[in-house]
Amino acid sequence: MAQLDTLDLLVLTVILLGTAAYFTKGKFWGVTKDPYANSFAHANGLKAGKTRNIIEKMDESGKNCVIFYGSQTGTAEDYASRLAKEGKSRFGLDTMVADLEDYDYANLDVIPENKVVMFVLATYGEGEPTDNAVDFYEFITAEDVSLSESRDTPLDNLNYVAFGLGNNTYEHYNSMVRNVDKALQTLGAHRIGAAGEGDDGAGTMEEDFLAWKDPMWAALAKKMGLEEREAQYEPIFGIVEREGLTKDSPEVYLGEPNKMHLEGSAKGPFNAHNPYIAPIAESRELFSVKDRNCLHMEVDISGSNLSYQTGDHIAIWPTNAGQEVDYLLDILDLTEKRDTVISIRALEPTAKVPFPTPTTYDAIVRYHLEICAPISRQFLATLAAFAPDEASKAEMTKLGGDKDYFHDKISKYDYNIAGVLRIVGGGQKWSNIPFSAFIEGLTKLQPRYYSISSSSLVQPKKISITAIVENQVIPGRTDPFQGVATNYLLALKEKQNGEPNPKPFGLTYDICGPRNKYDGIHVPVHVRHSNFKLPSDPSKPIIMIGPGTGVAPFRGFVQERAKQAETGETVGRTILFFGCRKRGEDFMYESEWEERKQVLGDSFEMITAFSREGPKKVYVQHRLKERAQEINELLEKKAYIYVCGDAANMAREVNTVLAQIIAEQRGIPETKAEEIVKNMRSANQYQEDVWS
Repeated sequence: MAQLDTLDLLVLTVILLGTAAYFTKGKFWGVTKDPYANSFAHANGLKAGKTRNIIEKMDESGKNCVIFYGSQTGTAEDYASRLAKEGKSRFGLDTMVADLEDYDYANLDVIPENKVVMFVLATYGEGEPTDNAVDFYEFITAEDVSLSESRDTPLDNLNYVAFGLGNNTYEHYNSMVRNVDKALQTLGAHRIGAAGEGDDGAGTMEEDFLAWKDPMWAALAKKMGLEEREAQYEPIFGIVEREGLTKDSPEVYLGEPNKMHLEGSAKGPFNAHNPYIAPIAESRELFSVKDRNCLHMEVDISGSNLSYQTGDHIAIWPTNAGQEVDYLLDILDLTEKRDTVISIRALEPTAKVPFPTPTTYDAIVRYHLEICAPISRQFLATLAAFAPDEASKAEMTKLGGDKDYFHDKISKYDYNIAGVLRIVGGGQKWSNIPFSAFIEGLTKLQPRYYSISSSSLVQPKKISITAIVENQVIPGRTDPFQGVATNYLLALKEKQNGEPNPKPFGLTYDICGPRNKYDGIHVPVHVRHSNFKLPSDPSKPIIMIGPGTGVAPFRGFVQERAKQAETGETVGRTILFFGCRKRGEDFMYESEWEERKQVLGDSFEMITAFSREGPKKVYVQHRLKERAQEINELLEKKAYIYVCGDAANMAREVNTVLAQIIAEQRGIPETKAEEIVKNMRSANQYQEDVWS
């Protein structure tokens, strides 16, 4: 009988619990899902079950225009977003922006003719696709493209638009858009308008984009039968203030890049979506002059699964300067609301919120938006409707519509958004601008890449950085233009070396990071692999040309060759051309080169060019020409040549001098010599790691 009583009691308990669950909907023990939460629970990757079929995605979301982007630093993604907004507001297109790596391409041959596909493609390095476009590029340029149907002209259904982002200082200028455009045409696709090309090397990228898009829209409207309407701002994101949350609530993001970092459980893989918070082992100043700074830092990656190879790049995830954050919040009349918790919701199904929420206005401006970057006139035209008075509205409209006027008033001074609003409005608050316009109109704050200045053979768990702190005086501008990441690193260096209140050039940074997670001198980083590599055979001769911080990877190269020599390997001729202003001011790592010379002996030679020590300026390309006979002899022995630094001037002139050396020494026409240099590039005998 006792057993029966126990069983009855158990059954009754289960019934009571079930009844309670039904009537309370589990609110006493259930986990309430945040209705505004977005998809940053994981560091990267598609959400489970998300389709990779672009036609399915367009059909289920009612889209007739998709803009694919291939982007390395965020600019191509920004242009794709701008095209999507403009297509919707001006022509009523139902647009979506798509990351190339999120979709498959075999069904491009069945995209309906009444839909349009746009490609915004950046070229990375020496003609390579961006990381997210590698698979697409290999697919579309393959000799035998595997599409879903077998037709004589496989893509005769496809109407497309193409714009490329390139740099004319590289040999393979805009090769991504050119090669993809050629491949699509070969397959029978129909391009609408011209294939646009933007040139970062000439500094005309923005104006190239603006000049291309208007005739493109006219051609697209004619082809697709679209009617233009008066453009009006239509937000992509909705912002909701969260009254029940404060900045101290544990679920509120204060700058953490994803949920793992928020919960303190960040683990690899560490990459462009998920940084490692690395300790800075040491930092020091390399220059001995008051008005210029050059930093050497050692970043410790021993606590991570990060690895690098000599010649790779390290990415620094910067934080915006405190004073710039304050300026923008003030001009938008958000200072009092800086710590207000907000959630951001996509108002259309294909839009992706670019950072995790719930968060605060302060965290968004400090950690997620490029608020210090020069501003585009297209964005100013968008903001004109929200001006505080008619005079400001007229001025913003003129700036947005007049290329020359915009250059004279804004772009030649590199003003950022807060600076423009302050100047145009005369200090008035621009409180009418929806905050969503900044999330949509400003690029996401991007990591900055630096050539690693150490050898992975010598110090596999420490990465060296060599960086000049950008602090540029611009004529006609009252305050200097200051680099975001390098001044952030300077603040970290000053704190590490005992400055009680580090303020590089008057700037302030929240260097302890969100919730003090970076305290103890940490910096968020990841590693980007590069093709800038030493020959696998250390006996091969190498010629390195790296003035200024262009010497960074060569410090690693020489470090590595010295280590190889110490372990008994035969090391080939190793020549380094280095240039700076004055030996006593900015000769980086001077004592180290002497130490390497002691190990490498006659196989290593450093040739210097001090541009401001003599009556005439002498640069590395001049020193190169002085050694013409030896350089030619080494090249005939298949020496590898490496160039790192300024692309627009130094690298271009080195290329010219090399052709001249070959022509003169071999007695051949310069056109033939230029062809030899070009073939050296193709064979990876001539490598560049350059920047604009």
